[in-house]
Amino acid sequence: MKARLQTSMGQNLVMTPQLRQAIRLLQMSTTELELELVEAVETNPLLEWAENEGGDDDSPANTSNDDGPADPAEGDINSDNEDWDGAQEGVDEDWASPRSGSFDDDDGSGREQAAEADSLADHLLWQLHLTHLGPRDRAIGVALIDALDEDGYLREPLSTIAQTLCPEIHADEDEIVAVLRQVQCFDPAGVGARSLGECLTLQLDTLPSTTPGMALARHIATGPLERLPRAGIAGIAQELKQPQAAVEEAVQLLRSLDPRPGKQLGELSSDNYVVPDCVVWRQRGVWRCALAGHAGPRVVINRSYEQLIRRCGDADASYLRAHLQEARWLLKSLEARGETLLRVVNSLLQHQAGFLEFGEQALRPLTLREIAAELELHESTISRAIARKYVRTPRGTLPLRAFFASGIDTEGGGEASSTAIQSMIRNLIDAENPRKPLSDAKLAEMLKTSGIPVARRTVAKYREAMNISASHERVRIA
Repeated sequence: MKARLQTSMGQNLVMTPQLRQAIRLLQMSTTELELELVEAVETNPLLEWAENEGGDDDSPANTSNDDGPADPAEGDINSDNEDWDGAQEGVDEDWASPRSGSFDDDDGSGREQAAEADSLADHLLWQLHLTHLGPRDRAIGVALIDALDEDGYLREPLSTIAQTLCPEIHADEDEIVAVLRQVQCFDPAGVGARSLGECLTLQLDTLPSTTPGMALARHIATGPLERLPRAGIAGIAQELKQPQAAVEEAVQLLRSLDPRPGKQLGELSSDNYVVPDCVVWRQRGVWRCALAGHAGPRVVINRSYEQLIRRCGDADASYLRAHLQEARWLLKSLEARGETLLRVVNSLLQHQAGFLEFGEQALRPLTLREIAAELELHESTISRAIARKYVRTPRGTLPLRAFFASGIDTEGGGEASSTAIQSMIRNLIDAENPRKPLSDAKLAEMLKTSGIPVARRTVAKYREAMNISASHERVRIA
């Protein structure tokens, strides 16, 4: 996100309110973004709704490929360009984008599929299971995540965490701290902190080292932060023997951070529905994606008010200029959000084309770190970009999380994702003799024959995760 914002906005990256707005918009679901735009239009006279140019809300708003953004005419699924017609030669008819701009899948419209609640614990546990930590460290990580409060802080002492792990795991505080450091690297930045100072320091770690005021802000966060309200900027400057202007710059940087990172994610109400952010289709054997029509910026600057700035008095002109600046930053943030989302989805399509072609069994292991390294973005940016985002594919409307999976090494030297292994287990159970169901040990043996060495307890864990009963409970008369 940082690198992308710098490219698209042409500004040096400082944790300004504008940058915070861009990060916040990136993490929003499409439904939340719509509500944000409604509020912006109602409160900012310089913003107005763009005129509807027609077309389905689920039709692509902007295509993206290796050669850069496509021409808007080419991105319109309703155009007469033969490349978009699934019946034309060279396009895979069953997987091509139809002229209506929406796919006919078993799940129905994306707006008809209920959205699953995504709590802070769910978000962190998902990231935990994508790491390469061993079973012992993952168990410690689960205990730490369970102990976080709604603001994302770890208020429980480490000794209490150690007690909750007993008798299965006997871990000392050093071992727990080591796993806590891993959790503190998760999104949202600052989660897992044990104090406000540590929370702010964790967020500073995600910013570029060249951010103005960084070193002094870090020193204040780890030292005189609690005395700041009483001593003030002048008092802290005198205590640290630093220029007052430098301390003020560092304090402004600290104030731009989020003291309650856990609040960034909350439970969705039960009446929310999935609205796909992107549409995916296959064109001439290549998977392509575009923003759904409603996912792009649908607000514009009111030109009448903008021109009025030149003709009104100083007070009114100042008021309008302030709102004009806010409007421009909102539009730039929306543009950056769309560009980042397209970059992430395009990268996922390159890695998981087999998943779209053949289903869960072809899902390869993929982590946030791999995508972040490929796009030269921070892991937390990738996590924000896929949080509560959905993509409409020929296989139905899928959460972007579905494209990620942890994996294990296979005997052939490759890796198999946990999702693919679960799919294989499900298929084996579906094909079993109902009078003599397959035991976990037998399933492990059959998977090993297929080149996937998994332990019986791993099979049991995957089976339970899919809510499949044990073999003795699946016995039935055919």
